[in-house]
Amino acid sequence: MDFRTRIEIPKSDLKISHRSRILMLGSCFIENIGKQLIRNKFNVNLNPFGVLYNPQSISQALRLLMEKKRFAEEDIFEYKGLYHSFYHHSTFSDTDKNRCLGKINSGLEKSSQDLYSADILFITFGTSYVFRSKEKDMVVGNCHKLPASDFDRYRLSVKDIVADWESLIKQLRQINPSLQIIFTVSPIRHMKDGAHENQLSKATLLLAIDELMKKGDSLHYFPSYEIVLDELRDYRFYYDDMVHPNFTAIKYIWERFSNTYFEAETYPVVEEWNKIYLALNHRPFNTETDEYKHFLRQTLLKLKAFDEKYPYICCSDEISGLEDLIS
Repeated sequence: MDFRTRIEIPKSDLKISHRSRILMLGSCFIENIGKQLIRNKFNVNLNPFGVLYNPQSISQALRLLMEKKRFAEEDIFEYKGLYHSFYHHSTFSDTDKNRCLGKINSGLEKSSQDLYSADILFITFGTSYVFRSKEKDMVVGNCHKLPASDFDRYRLSVKDIVADWESLIKQLRQINPSLQIIFTVSPIRHMKDGAHENQLSKATLLLAIDELMKKGDSLHYFPSYEIVLDELRDYRFYYDDMVHPNFTAIKYIWERFSNTYFEAETYPVVEEWNKIYLALNHRPFNTETDEYKHFLRQTLLKLKAFDEKYPYICCSDEISGLEDLIS
């Protein structure tokens, strides 16, 4: 007997390989999948605005990339000694406004180029609750610990999300007609909202995505939420907070994601790279031995052979790093 409810995911027409150019935006859950893709040498731009949770903030970010926005002083603000952007996560904040703007604009420039040339846009919605700044009259991506009284908090409706994203998808098709879009809903529960409110929030996101799927082509849905909530119900699949899926759960979701989207040619490349990756991350007790130096030279030869065999996979950082160790 199979003592679990297995989520059936049909093999997708959308295929992902190491040649795919992937842009990923959304909640912290997308970083779990994104970091797995990066670790396995896929061409990924992960969360160029930092973590964003709600559909409207993600939509705003994509519109900024489409218009090739460049931030100026009036686009950031200072609070308690730090400069922030309401469009960005606090990882972009800085005590120096020029450094803050520098981080924002360098990310915007590259990510705008990536959006125009991307093959796949992968979006994770985390919550349908938003915070609207009373002063700026905008939904913010991050409150940056400003007083709660500075914001109105409410839940987006299915209609709100669908109208916003239907318009956005049309605009994305104009700048990148071949773009494929994958949606998923984060399985991470926002328990600060309350158990019932969290369910309403997730249901709103699921219904909105379902409506969008009916209205457009080249749209895909990956059931991360369903896999965790139905297949991985046991608390052994969660970290100590009993909310975030742990390493075992993420590994399982990664396997289901791989089986759904990867080209057949992708698997042997991943296997070959993982052998090199393990070697690159080997840490001996003594780095001065002749044996370890020989190990490094052999790893460098394998890395250069991999780089030559797959010229569309960038290994320049790893090669230069090993050469520095050997020299």
